[in-house]
Amino acid sequence: MKKILHISKYYAPFSGGTEKVARDCVLALADDYAQRVICFNHEPGTRTDEVDGVGVVRAGCFAKVASQSLSLEYGRLLREEIKKFAPDAIIFHYPNPFVARYLLKYIPDGTKLVVYWHLDIVKQRLLKQLFRSQNEQLVRRADVLVATSSAYAKGSPHLSAAGEKCRIVPNCIDAGHLTPDARSERVARQVRAENAGRTICFAVGRHTRYKGYDHLIRAAGYLDDGFVVYIGGTGEETPKLKQLTAGNDRIRFLGRIDDDTLKGYMSAMDIFCFPSVTKNEAFGVALAEAMYFGKPAVTFTIPGSGVNTVCLDGEDGIEVPNGDAKAYADALRRLAADPDLRARMGANARRRVEEHFLYGQFSERIRAMMDELIRR
Repeated sequence: MKKILHISKYYAPFSGGTEKVARDCVLALADDYAQRVICFNHEPGTRTDEVDGVGVVRAGCFAKVASQSLSLEYGRLLREEIKKFAPDAIIFHYPNPFVARYLLKYIPDGTKLVVYWHLDIVKQRLLKQLFRSQNEQLVRRADVLVATSSAYAKGSPHLSAAGEKCRIVPNCIDAGHLTPDARSERVARQVRAENAGRTICFAVGRHTRYKGYDHLIRAAGYLDDGFVVYIGGTGEETPKLKQLTAGNDRIRFLGRIDDDTLKGYMSAMDIFCFPSVTKNEAFGVALAEAMYFGKPAVTFTIPGSGVNTVCLDGEDGIEVPNGDAKAYADALRRLAADPDLRARMGANARRRVEEHFLYGQFSERIRAMMDELIRR
């Protein structure tokens, strides 16, 4: 049986966008390949365990700089894993520049390399320049580079230069995980009852700058009391966002919410708000999840991001100029005033997710890609 080593920054049970994709890859290939995972430990110390029957090596970290974990043991662990497991292919989830250094050093010439390019380094400009040469080496060494959308591939200076090496594999959602249950339905009924006669808007995600919640809050300032805007999640921007809402009781912060509460608000909402403003938002899994609930979304135009290929303007929702809070509010008002438009766009949104962004399609694409790569 052919063997694949997966390299992710962290791994389940750690919850994050890249980690979900890494696990989806492992699950998609479980029947046909022997697999191992190496990652950083999200808890103190180095250890080895199993997830879904697959061995996971977790390297202990001594620090984190600019979102990059650092480990004194990682190089040795990766070298030993490559030597002992002898993978036919490695799937490396980028960005992870600290690990890329060791990967380029220790990967054997005959081992196939898939670089799963989740994001360009955009925010940290110094790191962007520092790792430019390393990224060019990765692109040259890679047999395949994976992008989550054609828009991101075209907008990335590294992926756009990769030519035929680049493959498009959209992220997926777990439809089973989103199935309503008795508790989530109770939450939905309560939210609707508390807001009878009002348009319910909902947004959820980590409170960080690129998510654009400050623009959503400013947009809410243009709305009247016929609207309520719920914002789920927490993050480093939460205190600033709460200060920005002073005097606007149309905005309600929910904090960290569990899965049943999330499903309840997704069911109860009339409009999903996805106000991300930079290509740090490469795809938008939460956006696809909201669309699966049959609800229209309002997004900003984000050059180089896949967000606007997930939710299509005029079909599944409304897209407005980047950072334009008034235009965002106008789009919310337009949808609120037209139930038929909401219903049509919501039905389109559900259908788009079912046709393009479910695990079944993702799994087929990953298996076909790896079968072609390893057996060619």
